[in-house]
Amino acid sequence: MRRVRYESTGGPLFLEEVPVPQPGAGELLVRCEAVGVTLPVVRKVTEAPEPVPLGGELGGEVVSVGAGVTRFRPGERVTGLCFGHGYADFALLHEAMASPIPDDATSVDAVALVRGGLVALGSLEAARPEPGESALITAAASGVGHLAVQLARIRGAARVVGAVSDAAKADFVRALGADATALYGDGSWGDPVDYVLDAVGGDLLTPALAALAPGGRLVAYSSGGGTIQAYDLLVGAKSVTGFQMARISRERPELYERWRRDLWRMFSAGTLRPVVHGEFALEDAAKAHAAIESRSNLGKVVLRP
Repeated sequence: MRRVRYESTGGPLFLEEVPVPQPGAGELLVRCEAVGVTLPVVRKVTEAPEPVPLGGELGGEVVSVGAGVTRFRPGERVTGLCFGHGYADFALLHEAMASPIPDDATSVDAVALVRGGLVALGSLEAARPEPGESALITAAASGVGHLAVQLARIRGAARVVGAVSDAAKADFVRALGADATALYGDGSWGDPVDYVLDAVGGDLLTPALAALAPGGRLVAYSSGGGTIQAYDLLVGAKSVTGFQMARISRERPELYERWRRDLWRMFSAGTLRPVVHGEFALEDAAKAHAAIESRSNLGKVVLRP
């Protein structure tokens, strides 16, 4: 089978031929039909001191199962987060990380909706939104952000602002339901909002906090780091919450499962629409990464083995 790999930090991605892996205890062997490209994986290629397996969300058909697997059988379609080599024709998926793909959805729909939707919905829940409040979503055109814009509206936000890196993304974000857009470099992001969902971090944390009305809530779910001054919290009685999806899946699996069902329900009803920026062949994985690195993507970037 084919698999994408790299040999050094920041090194080029290339295809190699390797044997099809065999599922161990509790694992599924999945024929990959779609693989979601994520910012954390892209950052690992450029920043990790040693090469790491290229994993991420995947969707496809179960080919075989390892010992002890009870929830899935060969022939069923599943989606889930792969921590090993996922940029491949076949990949191993732990049963605990897998969930079924409904009959009315494709594998591309699944990788564009489930993981990104869980992060978007979870961070929104962490903001404790009330109907009629206003929201600001950073990275509003990203794989997670474009779902967060829609979910904020679904949850009753009276005004939604999407913050983006490029004015060329404004029409896309407005088409998702945003009332207004703002550029990261602007001096002001308009009228203050009740809550901010921040996927960028770094230098953007300060303007994100400044965008809050008194008593506002900032939910940070970025891996981009950043620093907040305590005085900026105190002066406006503002709060910051860190959100991590891994903690929810590990410690509150029942909530994780409920959110997943909610996402598919909204998808089936047509109220939540995942958008795919582009579908790239395995041999074009470097182009898929470039779309993420350049912040040019509008929605989810997907590999199609």
